[in-house]
Amino acid sequence: MSRISRNISIIIRSERLIAQRHLAVLRQQTIMIAAAGIAAGVGLIMLNVSAYLALSDIVSQSAAALIVAVVNVVLAGILIAVAGKSNVEQETAPVAEVRDMALEDLEAEILSAAAEAKAATDALRQMAKNPLGTIAPGLAGTVVSAVVKNLKN
Repeated sequence: MSRISRNISIIIRSERLIAQRHLAVLRQQTIMIAAAGIAAGVGLIMLNVSAYLALSDIVSQSAAALIVAVVNVVLAGILIAVAGKSNVEQETAPVAEVRDMALEDLEAEILSAAAEAKAATDALRQMAKNPLGTIAPGLAGTVVSAVVKNLKN
């Protein structure tokens, strides 16, 4: 039974570690996206104003606004791509492997316990069908050993 409880404990711990890792990566991604949003907001305001003013001297005001907007969209896409590169599966693969091994061992232990229970049930059925047949071999062994002891004396 200690193997069963150990394997259940390993499975629960593994699942908890996997869930914690998922949450940590999600938290990290959220923080990165929020920081990227704040930095992008402040930086883009300043860049947009300065780029618009610089471009409006060279091209028309509408073309300057379009160029600034396209640059903003490209920058936002790059930031989102960087934030999405975190991969939880690679980080949790070793823990998942330990969990899977514990599940396999637990399954084998349960199958073994079921086989033992079936054997005990079959023995009890045999004893119920033929009580003297199950007692006689043990009794015969005892009688033979007692006779041998008495012959030696």
